[in-house]
Amino acid sequence: MHTQLLKTSRVVTLGAITAAMLVLAGCGSTTGERATSGAGLGAAVGAGTAAATGGSIGGGAILGAGAGAAAGALTDKDDINLE
Repeated sequence: MHTQLLKTSRVVTLGAITAAMLVLAGCGSTTGERATSGAGLGAAVGAGTAAATGGSIGGGAILGAGAGAAAGALTDKDDINLE
């Protein structure tokens, strides 16, 4: 029972982290800035998630950076307006 609760809380946490990463990846006025900020945020989130789940921190950082860069590059500056 305890294992199932732990798995459920990890899924919820990872979902929240992923959502935050995708929202923050849109920050920047040019495609390059959004891709760069997305890669940095993604690497941090990926490494943190891997550390929390017992995975490879380097692998998590690489996967997170790739996903963040893609999300940032694919986000139009009009999609997210934080002003």
